[in-house]
Amino acid sequence: MTPTATRAFPWLLTILSALALGVLVFLGTWQVQRLAWKQDLLARIEAAQAAPPVPLDQALARTDPEFARVIATCRGLDRAAFVSLRTLVDGEAGVRLVSVCSPDVPILVDRGFVPEAISARPPEDGGAMPVAVRGVLRRGEPANSFTPPADNGLIYVRDIGAMADMLDASAVRRDLMIVAETSSNPEWQALHPTALPQGLSNNHLGYAITWYGLALALVGVYAALLYRRYRA
Repeated sequence: MTPTATRAFPWLLTILSALALGVLVFLGTWQVQRLAWKQDLLARIEAAQAAPPVPLDQALARTDPEFARVIATCRGLDRAAFVSLRTLVDGEAGVRLVSVCSPDVPILVDRGFVPEAISARPPEDGGAMPVAVRGVLRRGEPANSFTPPADNGLIYVRDIGAMADMLDASAVRRDLMIVAETSSNPEWQALHPTALPQGLSNNHLGYAITWYGLALALVGVYAALLYRRYRA
């Protein structure tokens, strides 16, 4: 009898399987990390909702002031120049109006959301009337390679430095801004202050289980193929 030919080891299959396994494990681990980040974010939002507001300078003296609820007085905010931050709120497209609080309080203020269907805007002719602002301190978000460039007063990411440059406000803080929960223009009801994210989903655990499950399934399929190949 002719001896059974020795089957060659499936190197290509093994390499492709190892690469796919690495990708699946990476995605699962990334979702675990995102889970920890989202749980911390939700906890900080919940704490901010329950915390009383404090003066702005007191909050800024903290080691990590993000999500601190603050109160500040911004002279002329109701008639201040603004940039438009493109965003979605509850699935509705629109812009958030961002202005400098005032020359003596050099920090940006997100005054609130205006739906896309509304073309009117508050006046930008300047003023000095004190406007009491209550809101939450938030950090910015850097632009990436997929972010459209800012153009004609419209920006697509909460890049505090870029918005300050658009407003010719070189003296303002570039690491934090106030996201208002009270309106700078209560007479103009199209402006909707929304300081804290609402209804954030937290599905990262399910995603992690899915990716790790696919990784285990891949290992099982690879082992079964090797068994069938060499069982003779």
